Amino acid sequence: MRLGIMQPYFFPYVGHFALIAHTDRWIVFDASQYTPRSWMNRNRILHPQSGWTYVNAPLAHSSITLRIWQARVGAPREVRRSLLGKLSHYRRRAPYYERAIALVEESFERLGSDDSLVALDVCGLSSVCDYLGLDFNCQVCTRLGLDLQDVDGPGGWAPEIARQLGAQSYLNPANGRELFNPEDFRRHGINLEFLEFSEFTYDAGAYVFEPGLSVLDAVMWNSPERIRQAIFDGTRIVR
Repeated sequence: MRLGIMQPYFFPYVGHFALIAHTDRWIVFDASQYTPRSWMNRNRILHPQSGWTYVNAPLAHSSITLRIWQARVGAPREVRRSLLGKLSHYRRRAPYYERAIALVEESFERLGSDDSLVALDVCGLSSVCDYLGLDFNCQVCTRLGLDLQDVDGPGGWAPEIARQLGAQSYLNPANGRELFNPEDFRRHGINLEFLEFSEFTYDAGAYVFEPGLSVLDAVMWNSPERIRQAIFDGTRIVR
């Protein structure tokens, strides 16, 4: 079983879904401290004039002692309204605008009355994976009953979670290689692997293409089949 572990992100970029697509089991890591102004509750889309702008899900309360699982969205309905409003400038230009809007609507329908940031992000991930035809075998870390009290340092979470869940390999983005000591995995018989994802470029119509935007931007301009192809053709797993 190949395991992936990442913090919950708000409609993340396409590379996040490439990681999901190459794992058998996905753990949403919500046990550590919440980081303000992170990708957990914001992302980027095209600005109506030029460049990019943020979309975000403001929290009801923010604190340096807040754990991710404790984070609550201040007003999910307002987040939905604001997100749809900021996406409206794509309407007359992006060929898949209606599909992208339907995907956002579905995500918030899945959320229902829940105000958890983790739930909001997981609903977004689930909706995008369904749209792209990707298997998403997802579980939330704090609901698994794992014993993580003795984890020392950020690089220790993944090997310990992988060990307790019986993973044969752990897959991480290649840009996080320096975080880990391979021996921490090797001593438990776990293969440490890294996923390299080639930048997904595409025609953004009258706009100038901006790399690394939210998957919602990619959905606006590309069919689900083309995004899926980029996810599989643009990746390489290395050790």
